[in-house]
Amino acid sequence: MSTILTNDYRSNYHFSPRENWMNDPNGMVFFKGEYHLFYQYHPFGTTWGPMHWGHAVTKDLITWEELPVAIAPDEHGTIFSGSAVVDWNNTSGFFDGEPGLVAIFTHHLEVPNEQPVQRQSLAYSQDKGRTWNKYEGNPVLGHESIVDFRDPKVFWHEYSKHWIMIIACGQTVCLYRSPNLKEWTLCSEFGEGIGSHDGVWECPDLFPLAVDNDTQTEKWVMIVSIGADPAFKEGSRTQYFIGDFDGSTFVADENSRFVRWLDHGRDNYAGVSWSDIPQEDGRRLFMGWMSNWMYANHTPTESYRGAMTIARELSLETIDGKVTLIQRPARELEQARIPLISLQNVSVKEANTHLKSLQLVSYEIVAKWDSDQSVHFTLRNSSDQQTVVGLDPNQHEVYVDRRRSGIVNFHEHFLGIHTANIHAKRGEQQLRIYVDSSSVEVFANDGEIVLTDLIYPDADANRISIAADNESLILSSLHIYELSPGKVNVNE
Repeated sequence: MSTILTNDYRSNYHFSPRENWMNDPNGMVFFKGEYHLFYQYHPFGTTWGPMHWGHAVTKDLITWEELPVAIAPDEHGTIFSGSAVVDWNNTSGFFDGEPGLVAIFTHHLEVPNEQPVQRQSLAYSQDKGRTWNKYEGNPVLGHESIVDFRDPKVFWHEYSKHWIMIIACGQTVCLYRSPNLKEWTLCSEFGEGIGSHDGVWECPDLFPLAVDNDTQTEKWVMIVSIGADPAFKEGSRTQYFIGDFDGSTFVADENSRFVRWLDHGRDNYAGVSWSDIPQEDGRRLFMGWMSNWMYANHTPTESYRGAMTIARELSLETIDGKVTLIQRPARELEQARIPLISLQNVSVKEANTHLKSLQLVSYEIVAKWDSDQSVHFTLRNSSDQQTVVGLDPNQHEVYVDRRRSGIVNFHEHFLGIHTANIHAKRGEQQLRIYVDSSSVEVFANDGEIVLTDLIYPDADANRISIAADNESLILSSLHIYELSPGKVNVNE
């Protein structure tokens, strides 16, 4: 069985716009049965340009409906990143009787012969996000001296009965509070002397999570992306901090004194979480932009440029005494599975005999083995192209090698091997790998380590093989699924 591949590397189960440029996810909010994804969008070209908010919705986190542009530039500037919330109690005064959606975004104004001006503004929707009205009092928040003052992420803090805004302020973040989304008071600043400062701080998020599934033990997670700096070949990346938040100040735990990367690949940036997931669901769902500012304007697609990662469920778990951010693929993705191979207690040699018949582009691999031997998969493989994903428990390392993954010469820093340290785990090892027409997302040892990388192979690079230190190594299980969004029944 094979998956049809278009000529421009368009993903089968990752969101991309029908045409033109896309970057950061914005305004992610759940309301009346729909997950809204807004995003930075240039509707007139395939490279970065005057920013609008594009818009798409999904009921299942797999199949997407692309809607018209939600918010367009005006006299206050172009529309940079931000967030959206459900104003359940009409604190803003925008609604009458029914709750509605409020977007909080950055207006970016170019001023001749001066530095750009970035201020925060509001828009609201009374029809489930289909049309938007800009607040006549825009902008609602500015800064006298900081140029890079952008990307507001807003949430309701129940304990203090205030809206909280975390916003990027150069190379720190600032925390503000408001009773009504219109009037904001500065509470605190975080970031001086902690974390990575290899680039400007962008697209922050702040939210609570239970530790080890214990609702009585809660910590706060702060996510901060950092922009690309030519001095660092890794380009744009995302870090996280774990600590405590009292409604005005965030204090990081001791383990956050060391830089902690959310993703160890090169292509998961500016990710934030969905607002207003129903309490009965209880998950913290996350999605990022699947690219890197180092080369984002040069990736070899045709009518469009940009895609999102798969949706991920975030949790906190204690590993080697450290509370760690865990990422797992959203469970909804399992609805798109078409089972192809399901093996138990099979040697690597025998597994390869089953893999020989497969020709796949969009699929999921779940492999487990009870050994400290190194195992690696050769994916999107042809006579001269391959992407290699491996886990070496002895070296405490998981990696993606995309040096021969297809088109690699559009930027000097695209080609490479990306590695991450993984803790010494006794017993069963696990790799869960999502492969699509232009990407690989690797979840090692149940989401402890994640690597996301773009790849651009030819259509006929569709073979899979597996190797180990010894081909007699027994895999306790090996499952391979083709992923087909068309299989999903959104009414289930």
